Formats: sequence, C-alpha cells, structure tokens
Amino acid sequence: MREIITLQCGDCKNRNYTTTKNKKKHSDRMETKKFCNSCRKHTPHKEVK
Repeated sequence: MREIITLQCGDCKNRNYTTTKNKKKHSDRMETKKFCNSCRKHTPHKEVK
C-alpha cells in the first residue's frame, strides 16, 4: 500500500514536498535532491513523519 510522505530540506528544514512510496518494498527513509525555494538551490531532501 502506498503512503503519503513529506520531504524536508536538509539545510533550512522547510517541508517543501509531498510524495508517495510503497512502505512494504522500501522501509528505509527516502532521500533525494530537490530544489528548495527558500534556499534558492538544489539541496538533499529527507523523508520526515
């Protein structure tokens, strides 16, 4: 079952993005590089609860 997760910027700690993932197949926390409007650059975004 897919669940909605929130992605948080690693630099400024703003919660910018929401996405879905399959928790049965990927139980670890997700991390991707995304554009942060507050920082005005690409930064690593990590999954938060």
